[in-house]
Amino acid sequence: MKDNYVKDELLTGLIDQVKKLTQAVESLSGPGYAENDLNAADCFVWVPESRFLQPVAKPNRIDISLIRGVDRVRDILFDNTRRFAEGLPANNVLLWGARGMGKSSLVKSTHAALQAQSPKSGPGLKLVEIHREDIESLPVLMAMLRDMEDRFILFCDDLSFDNDDTSYKSLKAALEGGLEGRAENVVFYATSNRRHLLPRDMMENERSTAINPSEAVEEKVSLSDRFGLWLGFHKCSQDEYLDMIEAYAKHFELPMDPDQMRSEALEWATTRGARSGRVAWQFIQDAAGRLGKQLK
Repeated sequence: MKDNYVKDELLTGLIDQVKKLTQAVESLSGPGYAENDLNAADCFVWVPESRFLQPVAKPNRIDISLIRGVDRVRDILFDNTRRFAEGLPANNVLLWGARGMGKSSLVKSTHAALQAQSPKSGPGLKLVEIHREDIESLPVLMAMLRDMEDRFILFCDDLSFDNDDTSYKSLKAALEGGLEGRAENVVFYATSNRRHLLPRDMMENERSTAINPSEAVEEKVSLSDRFGLWLGFHKCSQDEYLDMIEAYAKHFELPMDPDQMRSEALEWATTRGARSGRVAWQFIQDAAGRLGKQLK
């Protein structure tokens, strides 16, 4: 009887030790992968640590009709995205150029406009934002989405690479798709102030120190070649800037005298040393606040 009691005690103690060891191993391995629900939203943010697509209930975007001064690139991006949504061939897109001219706004607004047109049944068009610092996980994300029914626009805002940053190699590999090729249900859109995504001094340094300068620079410049479409955004004229102001004021029904509004808008741009869509939006926010109007 006593021997059985001792055996039971030893067994119980052994089970407790195994449980503690299991918990310790699980804590070292980190959190497990999350379960994704693609029906939760149309827009998501990629969380690489848990391979989770975080739903965004209320995306920050404006109506595509309010994006002015970039008509040509707007139409090109919209057409490329529409073809992709319909299951037709489409290109990866690099939107580059002047700050504040609506590059990221255009991507989000294009997605919203096509979502409004798409049927409620069947594969959906999802927008997934991946942060610049998570770009090395892009191949993992693309592999995860490859076999899903929906179609995905992967979006990275303000993408660029600095000296000694080798994560651009992950992007190159993901855009090419490796042996399997690029997933048909995924495209990659990126915005950047740099046409080649790399600082000029980085490329010049490669040229001056490499044994074969042209090959060293080609390795880095070729990154932007992975994008089938390059859409350039340039500084707007005064007329285009005022057109943005007037479009916003009309859309949000701001009760302002047109001449006074133009005068104040020009002064606003002068104090900031720039004219752009961002500056126009900042003026409208200020004007709406002074008038006690909500921007909805």
